[in-house]
Amino acid sequence: MVTNATVSAIPHASIPTRATTLTAYDGVTLALEHMGRAGDPAIVFAHGFGQTRRAWNATAALFARNGWHAITADARGHGDSGRRVDGAYCHDQLIDDLARIARVPRRAPVLVGASMGGLIGLAAEARHAPLFRAIVLVDITPRWEADGVARILAFMRAHPNGFASFAEAADEIARYLPHRSERKSEASLRSLLVVGDDGRLRWHWDARMLDFIAADAERLQRDLLDAAARIRVPVLLISGGRSDVVSVATIDEFLAHVPQARHVHLEHATHMVAGDANDAFTQAVLEFVQTLDSKPAPSIRRHSAPG
Repeated sequence: MVTNATVSAIPHASIPTRATTLTAYDGVTLALEHMGRAGDPAIVFAHGFGQTRRAWNATAALFARNGWHAITADARGHGDSGRRVDGAYCHDQLIDDLARIARVPRRAPVLVGASMGGLIGLAAEARHAPLFRAIVLVDITPRWEADGVARILAFMRAHPNGFASFAEAADEIARYLPHRSERKSEASLRSLLVVGDDGRLRWHWDARMLDFIAADAERLQRDLLDAAARIRVPVLLISGGRSDVVSVATIDEFLAHVPQARHVHLEHATHMVAGDANDAFTQAVLEFVQTLDSKPAPSIRRHSAPG
């Protein structure tokens, strides 16, 4: 069920922007934001673990200005989307959620998925095809470098008691991302942190999700590689030259399993590609989707049963 809300405060004044909610099969509410006209070709942005839909604001706004209906969404357990009361999360829930979001537009959307969002997109397309018109993977492959993922999870586990102030959180992010010259402002952190009952600031995602994200990685990677081999839509992989999550070996393996995939390498970006090199990243996605113009988007199979 999709529920329309009133037009939200518009971050880009010339772009029609509205917020909606979508109810998952288990009752969890998913928060979506739409930029651009609903009748335009659709592009869905799926963020990485620990992020929110606002990570895509700049890119989504540019697409809306270029005639696209850009849809950003908070994954369950993140941002303004709901949490599981019992804390029991699994990959199938995320796959079903993304499939439901993909069915919001009338025609199949392009998916842009970063890290977790890209992996869930691969699994969703393999399970529910035709679901997406094309897929853009942002610095993620079905098999990843364990040390890079371990570094990310260590950062996410590092402050279970939160932060005393936005400045303290900004200090921690600066240590984690030393290559970025611009320090996070309080305004930019407000969508990433929430105030707990004890007055401390904590990340705007459910820490209980860490229990399943890190579990049974070998089996998950085998399943995702199998899913990737069954993808038939156009695919673009955008990797960061300074990423420790993907490597030459994981990229070559992915390209061998998905022969129609293209690869763009952004030399100075880390795993946080869209944040490190947003202009180059957005340009690469724009150039890719322009190649789809002559191919009409397929209709999507619509159903409400859990996937």
